[in-house]
Amino acid sequence: MPTILLTGASRGLGIEFVKHYAAAGWRVHACARDADAPALKAVKGDVQRHKLDVTDFAATAKLASALKGEAIDVLLANAGISGSEAGELGKVDADVWLETFRVNALAPVKLAEVFVDHVAASQRKAMLAISSRLGSIGLNHEGGRYAYRASKAALNMAWKSLATDTKGRGLTCVVLHPGWVSTDMGGAAAPVTPPNSVAGMTKVIEGLKPSDTGGFINYDGARFEW
Repeated sequence: MPTILLTGASRGLGIEFVKHYAAAGWRVHACARDADAPALKAVKGDVQRHKLDVTDFAATAKLASALKGEAIDVLLANAGISGSEAGELGKVDADVWLETFRVNALAPVKLAEVFVDHVAASQRKAMLAISSRLGSIGLNHEGGRYAYRASKAALNMAWKSLATDTKGRGLTCVVLHPGWVSTDMGGAAAPVTPPNSVAGMTKVIEGLKPSDTGGFINYDGARFEW
């Protein structure tokens, strides 16, 4: 039975990932600040719910220790925040900026750091993070979104280093763009639904090869420039 561990599992893309993998017969370690959220508790299958704030790095390390010896085929850093309060020039709030970096860039790296041995012990050996095309320097033609863009660019760079540092262990480390999705963060005007986004991303995940490590991939399989 393959196993996935993901953060931000109680809503948005996270709950869709939980539903998908539970229905496919995977063991799902679903991490969320609200591990008792009704939507998460309602998912049928082998779903292990863990209360976790991704910025509590001691708690993340404690969870990794509690799961010591368990192989994790797919590690998915999904939790994120928009940092919209620090999005415009002249309104860059330092505290919001730093919290956005802490959640979007640092927390995924700390997650990978303590779970790398679990992933290396698995069959699939995949470590993934949900990024955004807004973190692409080459694709930034609109400006704005300062904190969010910068945090995702930092995540992309960190994951590229992770791919390089773990290549000798056979890991595949990739960042994924989910599309502009109609979640609480993306808003109702977004053209991609969470089920469609997750359907695309899980197809990408299923098809990953070791040679894909270090990639920046759209939910439809297209590649993004950094």
